[in-house]
Amino acid sequence: MPAAHGSRVRALYRRLLLLHRALPPDLKALGDQYVKDEFRKHRTVGAAEAQRFLQEWEAYAAVLWQQANENRQNSTEKACFGTALPEEKLNDFRDEQIGQLQELMQEATKPNRQFSITESRKPNS
Repeated sequence: MPAAHGSRVRALYRRLLLLHRALPPDLKALGDQYVKDEFRKHRTVGAAEAQRFLQEWEAYAAVLWQQANENRQNSTEKACFGTALPEEKLNDFRDEQIGQLQELMQEATKPNRQFSITESRKPNS
C-alpha cells in the first residue's frame, strides 16, 4: 500500500469516528463498530475495490458532517441522521452486502437497543 493511500485511509477512519460523536450514543456505538469491522475487512482488497470503498465512505462522511451541522443549527427539532438508498445502488450490491445492510437496518431501528445501562444489584443471600 503506497504511503499516500495509507495516510488517506487512516485520516478517513479517524474522521468517521469523530463524526460519530454527533450521533446518539447507541447509534455511535453501532456506527463505530461497523466502521472498524468494514475497514478491517477491506485491508487487503485490490486497488479498484479500495478506491470504491474509500469513495463510498467519503460520501458517507460528507453526508454525516452536513446532517450533524444541520442538527446543531436546528437544536429545537429532533436530530435526524441517514439518507435513502437509491435502487440503482442497491442493484450493484452483492447478496452478502444486502444481507449485511438488512442486519444493520434491523439493529439501527430496534425499539429496545442492545446498549442499556442498568443499576447493578447485589444478589440476595
